[in-house]
Amino acid sequence: MKWHFQSDQPIYLQIIDQMKAAIICGIYPPGSRLPSIRDLSMEAGVNPNTLQRALNVLESEQLLETQRTTGKTVTNDAARIAQLRRSYSDAILATCISKLESLGFTEAEIAASFDAHIHSHTVIGKETTSHE
Repeated sequence: MKWHFQSDQPIYLQIIDQMKAAIICGIYPPGSRLPSIRDLSMEAGVNPNTLQRALNVLESEQLLETQRTTGKTVTNDAARIAQLRRSYSDAILATCISKLESLGFTEAEIAASFDAHIHSHTVIGKETTSHE
């Protein structure tokens, strides 16, 4: 996994966000075992205590589980992961809509733009699939 850190936010919060994104997109699928704290911290280039702090938050949010013999694993709770996906989608859309509204776009214009954009991606996806 590629790690990207910026100086405007505490590292452990950025680790939490990046781990959530890795769970959402399937880098760490439900039930999968995470690398050890030591391995993850070396990969990310952070202190193991910082990484542990982030993983503890993810565990408190019921996205990770600790197994005595296998270490930390991603939850198998599909509903919990679906909820995480929805909350990320909602946050991204809210930011986008807010920015468009601040530029003077109406609700109807935003909806039409989203519809057109989604349709163009769907058509492209179907064309790509049919040519394979």
